[in-house]
Amino acid sequence: MARSNVKSLYIHIPFCESICSYCDFCKMFYREELAFHYLQKLEEEILERYRGEVLDTIYIGGGTPSCLSPANLRYLFSIVSKLNKSANLEFTIEANISDIDEEFLKMCKSSGVNRISIGIQTINEKFYKFLNRYNDINSILDKIELTKKYFTNINVDFMYGFRDETMDDLKKDLDFFKSLDVEHISIYSLILEENTKLYIDKTRPIDEDLESDMYYYIVDYLESNGYRQYEISNFAKPSYESHHNLSYWNNLEYYGFGLGASGYIDGVRYTNTRGINNYLRGNYVLEQYEVSDREAKEMEVILALRKREGLEISKFFDKYKVAVFDIFDIMKLVDDNMLEMDDRFIRIPKDKLYVSNRIMVCFLGGSNE
Repeated sequence: MARSNVKSLYIHIPFCESICSYCDFCKMFYREELAFHYLQKLEEEILERYRGEVLDTIYIGGGTPSCLSPANLRYLFSIVSKLNKSANLEFTIEANISDIDEEFLKMCKSSGVNRISIGIQTINEKFYKFLNRYNDINSILDKIELTKKYFTNINVDFMYGFRDETMDDLKKDLDFFKSLDVEHISIYSLILEENTKLYIDKTRPIDEDLESDMYYYIVDYLESNGYRQYEISNFAKPSYESHHNLSYWNNLEYYGFGLGASGYIDGVRYTNTRGINNYLRGNYVLEQYEVSDREAKEMEVILALRKREGLEISKFFDKYKVAVFDIFDIMKLVDDNMLEMDDRFIRIPKDKLYVSNRIMVCFLGGSNE
């Protein structure tokens, strides 16, 4: 297989000061010495596997990258400094609101970061203990304003669908998030993932009809307040879409470095180990497999359908030298009103976005091959 020209890179920092009850990402409690040894192995992994491509996007996620001490954060940025970057690089780091201060922001800015993604989730106190997260409205307002002194591209994470949440609770949260006047908002419904405290505690999910009503209320609210929904769960002011996440939804290849990270290089998808001891021994990759031609085409469509614009028909043909209609039974889904189509795009209708996963299942079940 021909070598690809990768333009996106993800780095995972697995450390947190506290563990949220809903989080199933690879994470552990922060310890200074352990974090230092982890960064040493991260540097080794990157030097071993990165091939020197000029990158358009870098994303440092977690975990909570902002919980690193100033010394370890400087070390992390020194590792990133060895990467080749384009002049138009989008460089994102995730942060907890409690970690944001002048020192952190100045270090990020001087290291080339130009986008901050901040986890807030909710300001409703009745859900703090449930989520094992604690927010203070005044602190959030102060920290967001401080961040705006250094950055003009800020994302905040918004979560909904909690047990016992009402539409009034949702509206209160949305009004507050709108008041922050940031460039990007990512929304997530609460999912009860295995190996999380909420799952272990046998937490009941919210009523599906109520969750659907909440989703469409959020979509209409944000779109009426200056945010464009460009993906099922993501909203941006004009020109502030996440280029890094779009690289995933456009089915482009990318590096994934660090504990539990995933990547897609030269037609091979891989996932790194989630075991810290294995990683510190240099056993980075847990599993990998070569993506078949059929799987690549399926992923191309499925990922594109997450975008509101959908799948561009001509781009699929240019990439795979075959029409998407010759492979998948698109027209049946169009006839059933599960997809809509115009001269350029195939997309999920707005009123079907909440059940997009079911549409994907139907899509995979239909084939012309």
